Amino acid sequence: MPQRFVTLLPFAFVTLLTACAVQPEQAEGPLLPQGFEFEFTAQRSEPAATRQGAADEPSEQQLRELTDEQSYELPALADSVLERGFTLVGTPYRYGGSSTRTGFDCSGFVGFVFRKEAGIKLPRSTREMINLDAPKIKRSELEPGDVVFFNNRGRGRVSHAGIYIGGDQFIHSSSSRSGGVRVDSLDDKYWRASFMQAKRVLALASDSSAIPVHR
Repeated sequence: MPQRFVTLLPFAFVTLLTACAVQPEQAEGPLLPQGFEFEFTAQRSEPAATRQGAADEPSEQQLRELTDEQSYELPALADSVLERGFTLVGTPYRYGGSSTRTGFDCSGFVGFVFRKEAGIKLPRSTREMINLDAPKIKRSELEPGDVVFFNNRGRGRVSHAGIYIGGDQFIHSSSSRSGGVRVDSLDDKYWRASFMQAKRVLALASDSSAIPVHR
C-alpha cells in the first residue's frame, strides 16, 4: 500500500503507570521537519463513476485481499487519525495530560486521537498499550496509523509512544522542552536507537468496545 500523508492538518491521571513519564533529551527542532509535505491519497481524487464501478465489480486482487486476514484494510480511518493528529501539532506537553485543554503526554495523545477518530478506547499507559492484542508490525512493514513504541529511558521497557505517519516519520507528544505534539523521524539517531516495536491498533476498530489486553 502506498504511504500517504494528509492535509492540515479534566481529567489527568498522574502516576507512573498512567503516563509516559518521559522527558526525552533530544535536540530541539521544528515541530514539522523541513520540507515535510502533505498529499491527498489518489483514492480521494478518483471520479465517482470509477469508484462506483470498482464497488460493483471487485477486481481479482481486491477479492484476494478481502480473504487475507493480514491485509491492512483501513486507509480512510488511518487518514482520519492522522488528520486529527496534525491538527494538534504544537499542543503543549503535559505529564498526565490527555486532552486539548490540559495538553498531552505521549500515551494521552495517542489515546485521544484513536478515541476521537476510530472509536477505540486505548489503555492509559504505554506499558498497557504495548500489550494490546493487536498485530505486531515490523518496522519495514509500517503503515500510516500504526502505533510505534520506544524505550527511550534505557531501562529495558516501553516508555514512549507515537503514531506512524509514513515516510519513516511519526507524530507524538514529545516533551515540554521539544514543543509538545510534533513530527519526528524514525531515522533520527535518538529514536532509531530506542525503537522497540509497532502495533496495528486500527485492526481493533471492528471491535473497539472490548479490546483485550494481555496480562
